[in-house]
Amino acid sequence: MAKHWLTVAVLTIAGILMGTAEAQNPEHEHYVSPWKTPWTYEGADHWHELDPAYAACNGKEQSPIDIRDTEKVSLPVLRFESKSGPLKYVTNNRYTIRVNYHADNENFLAVGNERYQLTQFHFHHPSEELVDGKPYEMEVHLMYRGADAKVAGVTVFVTPGATSPAIQKVWEHMPNSEGQQEVSGVEINPGELLPQNTAAYYMYMGSVTAPPCTEGVKWFVLKTPLTLSAEQIKAFAKLYPHDARPVQPLNGRIVKESP
Repeated sequence: MAKHWLTVAVLTIAGILMGTAEAQNPEHEHYVSPWKTPWTYEGADHWHELDPAYAACNGKEQSPIDIRDTEKVSLPVLRFESKSGPLKYVTNNRYTIRVNYHADNENFLAVGNERYQLTQFHFHHPSEELVDGKPYEMEVHLMYRGADAKVAGVTVFVTPGATSPAIQKVWEHMPNSEGQQEVSGVEINPGELLPQNTAAYYMYMGSVTAPPCTEGVKWFVLKTPLTLSAEQIKAFAKLYPHDARPVQPLNGRIVKESP
């Protein structure tokens, strides 16, 4: 009997140690939904009522917006530093397809004296931002965070055209239901999600476009779109026919546009 309990104790301790090692191993991740309280795009007007944590969804500087009546000014150059690296997971978080990045990644956005690091990118169908009342087929949101915790978002519109090899790598591993797909032997460069011309863009202050709708996000909306093949657009739309928040009031905000 003593031998039996000794064996159980050893196995228990070993299990705890293995569990601890697994938790500390950055190569192994478990999917956890980012939202405690579920929400829907159909009920977007009531997000702020679902959870006190979503109160900002009723704020005055919300995204997305309809871009029109802009102010043309000299805007700083957007300097993207992008590096190819392993695509470790593709996540379906029930609202979009998303790829997350750890803090040690080497992908940056520099704007003037501000520098941001890539945290994730995800997709919307159709585009959330409109230009003169018109949406694009899709858009990519690349989200960045500065050392001071300030957030910058980059919108890349999508139009039908040539196949995107980078997007195809993501599509081949995207889960059909909520959860994440582990990937091995695949590398991706997030810079391939950007158009060749990043000099022409709109800029405005807004928010993240899903609960908790946190404000203070500086948005850079690129004018030049990325192309995806009709088949690639259809593949995403099959999972998410409409994952776009309705446009929000400007409430006096000024949208700046590069000349």
